[in-house]
Amino acid sequence: MCGIWALFGSDECLSVQCLSAMKIAHRGPDAFRFENVNGFTNCCFGFHRLAVVDQLYGMQPIRVKKFPYLWLCYNGEIYNFKQLQKQFGFEYQTLVDGEVILHLYNRGGIEQTASMLDGVFSFILLDTANRKVFLARDTYGVRPLFKVLTDDGFLGVCSEAKGLINLKHSTSLCSKVEPFLPGHYEVLDLKPSGKVVSVELVKFHSYKDEPLHAACDTVETLPSGSFDLETVKSNIRILFENAVRKRLMAHRRIGCLLSGGLDSSLVAAVLLRLMKEINVSYPLQTFAIGMENSPDLLAARKVAAHIGSEHHEVIFNSEEGIQAIEEVIFSLETYDITTVRASIGMYLVSKYIRKKTDSVVIFSGEGSDELTQGYIYFHKAPSPEEAAEESERLLKELYLFDVLRADRTTAAHGLELRVPFLDHRFTSYYLSLPAELRIPKNGIEKYLLRQSFEDSNLLPKEILWRPKEAFSDGIASVKKSWFSILQDYIDQQVDDLLLEKAAEKYPFNPPRTKESYYYRQIFEKHYPGRSNWLPHYWMPRWVKATDPSARTLKHYKSAAQE
Repeated sequence: MCGIWALFGSDECLSVQCLSAMKIAHRGPDAFRFENVNGFTNCCFGFHRLAVVDQLYGMQPIRVKKFPYLWLCYNGEIYNFKQLQKQFGFEYQTLVDGEVILHLYNRGGIEQTASMLDGVFSFILLDTANRKVFLARDTYGVRPLFKVLTDDGFLGVCSEAKGLINLKHSTSLCSKVEPFLPGHYEVLDLKPSGKVVSVELVKFHSYKDEPLHAACDTVETLPSGSFDLETVKSNIRILFENAVRKRLMAHRRIGCLLSGGLDSSLVAAVLLRLMKEINVSYPLQTFAIGMENSPDLLAARKVAAHIGSEHHEVIFNSEEGIQAIEEVIFSLETYDITTVRASIGMYLVSKYIRKKTDSVVIFSGEGSDELTQGYIYFHKAPSPEEAAEESERLLKELYLFDVLRADRTTAAHGLELRVPFLDHRFTSYYLSLPAELRIPKNGIEKYLLRQSFEDSNLLPKEILWRPKEAFSDGIASVKKSWFSILQDYIDQQVDDLLLEKAAEKYPFNPPRTKESYYYRQIFEKHYPGRSNWLPHYWMPRWVKATDPSARTLKHYKSAAQE
């Protein structure tokens, strides 16, 4: 996990522009570098490093003797770099996993490069010999990337939007900073002046398709075409275990977020077992956050005791949560209601991990709810086919919501997040299964996933079959939801008259509640006029919901009601 930043064709002095790159210093607390591009005085790279792999030669932009005309700045992890080396006979000059991008590009061009990478990434690749700039981002947008391109060819690229919004240029950049689309690469021509022209934007991978890199995966070919339940359950276990195993690649200590829900518990249990198998020299640290006696804390405690992790509990009160709202919205670069709510707990637990432990590589359960139909409202889906379509829509938009939350809240504290549920091979297999196999059954969401691990003894039965609890609710007490605590506080901060006139002040995505108005106000303070970064609020479907919280839906059962 790092921070990448680059400019091409800057009219302003680069030493002034470089101040913008410091806005993402939190993403790489170990080192930073600015480097001008030879022969292009108005082009430069900026890089903030979190050293996770190859602590000696890991600085960027990466350049190797074999390809003196290639410059690479990337953020991410390429899990199959050793398999690709073996398959194509690449001769690496460093231990950096990202070096494979240079070799793949030299061998087969940008399309093959992006398609063959098994991992999470965003990158900027410059080829001065052919005067090309390439941008690319992984399938689900697990690693962030923003860009700004003006009409006169000035290009700015950065891991977070905050590194671009204050750039100086002769024309306005205001409305043009935008997220780079996941699963795409862009080709740009570099002119002698250092300015660029966009040539094409190409979608290189659709998450339903088995990725090209599956051909050189460590898992053998799975039985295909058979949807026999036992075969399906076995394949799910094999691919999920493989997803966790490949993510063990790190020279820094590994930890795991643990809410006590199904997803993070499965990740933690499989992770701990695999770490023991390869004789990792330290115990796995697991981290739970909540208010005193919250459902998440109690459930996480059970899981940690069952798997035998070194468990840490971070207890916070409503005042600490409320105080964090502004810095959380600044980190997130969004005003989405459910994202802000859920981010506060994740931000505070990340802060604890950074200050009180030496864990840096943090595993988490993001992506499972979207993939395995874990949200409560999936019980109301009109048909299995519509549920499958909704699942795909949620996966497509992950980069705007849960993946955004998970990246920014951990990156704000210099941690690197790993999300095995979003493994390309695992997701493409799960999405290939018949729609009726994937829907909730017997009133229980994620039924197939739970069933697949039923006989594994990885988790206590009551955790394996624990109903969905929204993260922003599970961290609070059963008596009063976190969203209710927030709303009570905000009710005193926002005047009724302000809310009445909200649509006039904020015509795009107008706030409909005091809570959303409060978040929007803070967002506009830091990112004025950029509300279009969020195309729409996250809300459940097929139900008449006025609030995104699971606890407002009829199907929801809290521990108190049971």
